[in-house]
Amino acid sequence: MEKIAIYPGSFDPVTNGHLDIIERGLKIFDRLIITILENPAKKLLFSVDERIDLLTRSLAGFSNVESASYDGLLVDYAKQRNAHAILRGMRAVSDFEYEFQMALMNRRLNREVQTVFLMTGLRWIFTSSSIIKEAAKFGGNIESMVPPVVQEKLEQRFHCLLGGDSEDSDETV
Repeated sequence: MEKIAIYPGSFDPVTNGHLDIIERGLKIFDRLIITILENPAKKLLFSVDERIDLLTRSLAGFSNVESASYDGLLVDYAKQRNAHAILRGMRAVSDFEYEFQMALMNRRLNREVQTVFLMTGLRWIFTSSSIIKEAAKFGGNIESMVPPVVQEKLEQRFHCLLGGDSEDSDETV
């Protein structure tokens, strides 16, 4: 039986830390479904479609990974997709309490779906999408922290938001 896991998150945007968890997760699971959970309470830079596109392009070399989105209970989605595990990455002790609560709730909702935690590699321990967006906003060099397609998209987005010209801009002159 194929071992399938869901790797959920906002991925706003996907980082090299996420890619590290995906690569290592593929050593445990046959297939990963990278799932953007739609959360209207979060202030996001990229739309769901943009994040799926960035994930898909960043994961082009992987044949056993797919990108998707979902807006319900994660354990229900896992059951729909025949996944028996939820993969979560943890950077530091500060992530543990929230992740532990979520794992316990998911287990209570569906005992057939297990949560597997992977510690982020030391190289990525202080890397987060929020910090990367902040650095990119002010022109910081994020090249080593995100896939090239993400770096390009962040530079375009912040250039446009700061009033620069951009090919992505919908404004007409």
